[in-house]
Amino acid sequence: MRSARWGLATVMTALALLSGAQAADAPKPGGTLVIGSTQVPRHLNGAVQSGIATALPSAQLFASPLRYDADWKPQPYLAQSWELAPDAKSLTLHLRHDAVFHDGQPVTSADVAFSVMAVKQNHPFQSMFAPVESVDTPDPYTAVLRMSQPHPAILLALSPALMPVLPKHIYGDGQDLKNHPRNSADVVGSGPFKLKEFKPGQEIVLERFDKFFLPGKPYLDRVVVKINPDATNLLIGLERGEVGALPFMSEPTILRRAKDNPGITMSSRGYEGIGALSWLAFNTARKPLDDVRVRQAIAYAIDKNFITKALNAGFAKPADGPIVASSPFATQDLKKYPLDPKKAEQLLDEAGFKKDGKGERLSLTVDYMPGSDVQGKNVAEYLRSQLKKVGVTVQVRASPDFPTWAKRIASHDFDMTTDIVFNWGDPVIGVHRTYLSSNIRDIIWTNTQSYKNAKVDAVLAQAGTETDEAKRRALYAEFQQQVTADLPIDFLTVIPYHTLSSKKVHGLPEGIWGVLSPLDDTYLQ
Repeated sequence: MRSARWGLATVMTALALLSGAQAADAPKPGGTLVIGSTQVPRHLNGAVQSGIATALPSAQLFASPLRYDADWKPQPYLAQSWELAPDAKSLTLHLRHDAVFHDGQPVTSADVAFSVMAVKQNHPFQSMFAPVESVDTPDPYTAVLRMSQPHPAILLALSPALMPVLPKHIYGDGQDLKNHPRNSADVVGSGPFKLKEFKPGQEIVLERFDKFFLPGKPYLDRVVVKINPDATNLLIGLERGEVGALPFMSEPTILRRAKDNPGITMSSRGYEGIGALSWLAFNTARKPLDDVRVRQAIAYAIDKNFITKALNAGFAKPADGPIVASSPFATQDLKKYPLDPKKAEQLLDEAGFKKDGKGERLSLTVDYMPGSDVQGKNVAEYLRSQLKKVGVTVQVRASPDFPTWAKRIASHDFDMTTDIVFNWGDPVIGVHRTYLSSNIRDIIWTNTQSYKNAKVDAVLAQAGTETDEAKRRALYAEFQQQVTADLPIDFLTVIPYHTLSSKKVHGLPEGIWGVLSPLDDTYLQ
C-alpha cells in the first residue's frame, strides 16, 4: 500500500509539473511588441510597393489569400482551400466566410479580384501576375484566377509579402493607387492588426483587431515599429528592454555583440524566401566589360573568403550563383571562380590588356549602394586594392544618397557596382527580372547589366510556364550554369540576415517570409 501511495504521489507530482510547464509555454495574450527597423517606408500598402520597409507593416494590416511555412508549403489564410485546373491555367480560391475588414465590411471575392488586378497593374514585380488575364467571381466567396499560360509561381505570389487583399470599397474609388491617401492614413485591411498611427520616418503603431478571423488571434495587443537608421542604437534599445525584436540585422558588429549577450536570441531562420544576395554587377554594354574574359578575370581576382570572413566576420556565406542556396531551385553545378590571380592575369592578357610600364592594364570605376558599409563601401574599397594586384586600376565612386546611386545604375551610367538584390521566393518573381533581355530598362533592379543571351531568354521563358517540378529544376540548373559562365554578375555573398529578439518574445514567424508574415502567433512571456 505504501508503495502504491508513493507511486500515486509521484504520478500526481509529475502531472502537476507537466501542467505547470504547459501553462508556462502557452501563449500569453496581451502586451506590446516593439520592433526596431532601419527601413523607412513611404507608405504601408504592399500592393504597390516592394521591399521589406513596406512589407513588414503591410503583412500585419492586410491579410493575403495564402501564407507559407518553413518547408515552402502554402497554408490556408483568407483562402481556406484552393485547386489548380488540370491545364494549370486557372486557380480557384475558396475564401473564408467569416473574414471582415477593419471597418466591419466582409471580405469577398470581389475584393480578391480587385486586389489581384491592382497588384498586377501597380506592383514593381511585373512578372508576378503577368499571366493573369482576369479574375472571375461566381459567388461572394469564390475567386477564379484565369491565366494565359501555366504560372508555376502563382501560389507563392499569393503570400503576405506580395499579395495584400485590399478593400475594393475603399481603393476602388478611381484614385491613383500608387498615391492613394489611404496608403498612409486610415489604412483598412483584414489582417491581425489595424493602424493606430503612422509617423513617417519615426514609428508605426498597430493595434489588435478584435474581429480578426482566426479565433483568439493575435495574442499581442499592440505592435510598434520603431524606425531608426542607426542599427547600433536599435541594439542598445534591445539590450535595455525598450525594443523586443530586430529583424534584418546583418552588420557584423551588431551580430557579434548580440551573439555575446545571453539575454538575446539570434535566429537566421525566416529569410529563405527573401533570398538576399550581395553581388558585383558589370555593365556588359560598356567596353572593356563587354568581353567575358575581362569579367571572369575580375572574378578570379576576388577572394570571397576574405569578404565573408574578414568583412562579414564569418556571418555571411559565399554566393556562387543567381539563385540563393536555400531555394529548392538552386544547383551546385555552376561555373565557379575561386581566387586565382594567375588565371586572372592570363585572361586579361588574352583579352589584349597587357601591363604597361607601371604594371597597369586598364582602369574601371566601381559604384556602391549607400546604406550598408559592409556590403557596399567596404567591398568597393577592397576591390580597389585587390584588383590592383592584377593590373586593374579601380576608382571608387560614392553616391551621396540612394536616389543618386539608383539613377546612375538605372541609366546604365556605370562600369561596375555592388548591389543587394532579393530572389523573392520563386525565380519568376525575383530572378528573371535581372537576366531577361526584354527587361533592359531604365529602372533600378531590372536588367541594368544590359545582359543579352537568347538561350537564357528561352530557358527562362520555358521555366516560367513549366509545372513539372523536376523539369523546372532542370531548366533552372541550365540557366544557372549559363549565367555563371557568361558572368554579367559576380555573386559574392548571401546576406547574413538575422532576427535578434528578447528572451521574452516567442512565436516570431519562421516560415520562408519571416517577419514579412502576420505576427498573429507572436506573444510575450
